[in-house]
Parts: sequence; C-alpha cells; structure tokens
Amino acid sequence: MNSNYNDIKRVYSIWVCMNMSQNCMNYIHFTQESVVGTYQWKGDIDLANIVLIGLAENLPEKEERYELHRLLGALLSAKLNVDEKFDIIGNEFDIPLESDIRKDVNDMCNLSQEIKEQAYAEGAENGIAKGVAKTIIKMYRKGCGAEQISDLLDMEVEQLREIIENE
Repeated sequence: MNSNYNDIKRVYSIWVCMNMSQNCMNYIHFTQESVVGTYQWKGDIDLANIVLIGLAENLPEKEERYELHRLLGALLSAKLNVDEKFDIIGNEFDIPLESDIRKDVNDMCNLSQEIKEQAYAEGAENGIAKGVAKTIIKMYRKGCGAEQISDLLDMEVEQLREIIENE
C-alpha cells in the first residue's frame, strides 16, 4: 500500500568463487519472454542482476580479458606473499599503494593464512577423531570391553559407549 515501485533501485549481487577449473564470468539477469499473448509489461525487469566471477586456482597470465581475474586472484591468493601482491597491484594496475591499502592487503594476507590454518586444523581434528573412533570399534569387535578400552585410551566410558552405539 502506498508503495512507489518506480523507486526500486537496480541491484547487483557479485559472487567470487575460488579454485574453479577455469577463469570465468557470467552475468545473470531477467529477460521477458511472451509465453501466452503478446502483452508487454511496464517497468524495469533489469532490477535484479547477478555476476558470478570464477577464479581458477592459478593466477592467469597478464592478458586484457583476464584483468579483473588477475587483480582479484592476486588479492585473494593464498599462494602469493604480500610483496608479490603489492607488485601486481602497483605495477600492473597502477593502483597507488598508500599505507592504508598496504595495511588492508596485509590484513587480507593474514586472514587467508588464518583460514588455511583453521581448515587444516579442523581437517586434522576430524581425521584424528575418525581414526580414534575406528580404533575403538575395532577393539570392541575383537572382544575388548568398554571399560578396558576406556582405560587404554584414557577416555570416559560413556563417551566410548556412545561411539560404539553410533557405529
């Protein structure tokens, strides 16, 4: 009620997808297609727009059509160190590297390193937990009692029983 739909602004949702098999970019938007009849609806149908940017694992060569991919790839790369990123940003794209930009890029490098370390830790943690659970099940199947396994692995009996029951 009392809405003016002509005041709706065009929106772009931009998604950057990492580690793709190739560098790519797609633009997704609404189009009007008459299915029954030929009525032309009034108003903007181009209000919702999605841009999907796929970044390959390796940085693309310096080429005009991959400029955006090279810049984003350099900024978001976990393989490049800060100096390599600054070299690409400053020399290839002529972006002035003032102290606030240097700090932001450095923060991004630290963030990507932290994400990588966290993913590794979680993977290792999950792997260890799965290995311990497998060992518990194997010992139980070979005839060891929950109390005996508990004593050997220094774990609570209730925790062991839960693992055994979930198998």
